[in-house]
Amino acid sequence: MSHPLGRLRPLDTADGSLSLHSEQFDEAFHSSTGALEESKAKFVRPAELGRYSQASELKLLDVCFGLGYNSASVMHALQQTSPPRIVWWGLEVDPRPLQWALSQQPFRDLWAGIVLQRFEQLHKSGSWCDAGGQGTMLWGDARQNLKGLPSSYQPDLILMDAFSPGHCPQLWSEEFLGALASRLAPGGRLLTYCRAAAVRSSLRRAGLRLRTLRPAARHRLEWSSGTLAVKPHSTDPLAMEGPGWTVLSPMEEEHLNTRASVPYRDPESVDEPGMIHQRREREQQSCGLESTSAWQRRWLMKKPSA
Repeated sequence: MSHPLGRLRPLDTADGSLSLHSEQFDEAFHSSTGALEESKAKFVRPAELGRYSQASELKLLDVCFGLGYNSASVMHALQQTSPPRIVWWGLEVDPRPLQWALSQQPFRDLWAGIVLQRFEQLHKSGSWCDAGGQGTMLWGDARQNLKGLPSSYQPDLILMDAFSPGHCPQLWSEEFLGALASRLAPGGRLLTYCRAAAVRSSLRRAGLRLRTLRPAARHRLEWSSGTLAVKPHSTDPLAMEGPGWTVLSPMEEEHLNTRASVPYRDPESVDEPGMIHQRREREQQSCGLESTSAWQRRWLMKKPSA
């Protein structure tokens, strides 16, 4: 029996937390610096969860749930305060990473009992419901399952953690990112580790305001560790800086005017990665934008990763 992620190989990361490698995508689920550290730095901290109180409701959409670190980290952090009621949806193609994570004691030791209870219910029945909220997982192709969310559902937070655009362009297409942006509540935030110009330009065209995630002190050689994209809200304007994020630098703004900014296109949300890459390469060859290599030389840098 074939699996959408292929063979999964366990990995240890630098902070001691566990991860997996997907044979199908030839990519690890997390940064080698630490699965737990990455979830906290790139998703929890810039979400500014203190904005939500016990009297409020937090609508959370986790795209590419994987082992569950991002949602678990958010839920765990909320338990340290007077948590809001959570209305959670998850999109994931393969249930095996969650099943494996729940079988690993080091993973289980990281989380409060309420988080593990919710994850066990997701694994068992695809949903959970308790005094703190409710959640539903949609297993399968995220492009199609996004359409299955209630039309009235407007998430306050979207945790976007698909494999990199080079390996999984279908989940970084102009169409899919636009669909995510259109669902965001006013003032809602989309958070991702991805800093690719194609992704940022698509999010900006979808009407979102961009901020760059600052790299951790020990990772200062990186020029960005991800992206925060916010749907404008007249009564809650986005600050120039916040915990772990700031405005895009001139270098990053120029990146969005190079061939690297040409988007991934998947008009019918059904195309295979190879077709999406070919379509983008043809558009890059005829777009007339500055070459990305010229931008790299001007800023004296090596080719950036996704």
